[in-house]
Amino acid sequence: MLKLFINMKLAIARLLEEDEGQGLTEYALILALIAIVAIAALTLLGGKVTNALSTVGNSLTT
Repeated sequence: MLKLFINMKLAIARLLEEDEGQGLTEYALILALIAIVAIAALTLLGGKVTNALSTVGNSLTT
């Protein structure tokens, strides 16, 4: 039983020392920032893009 406890303690210590979770968190934060910027850009430029595509579509049909 003591050996199992020691092995569990060592496994937990190894998990706390690993830095893989930190890298994953940084990538998630970067992805969230890119998503926020993309949503803001689409919100601000959405009307202009719609008008430009409508103009192109109308000129192609005439």
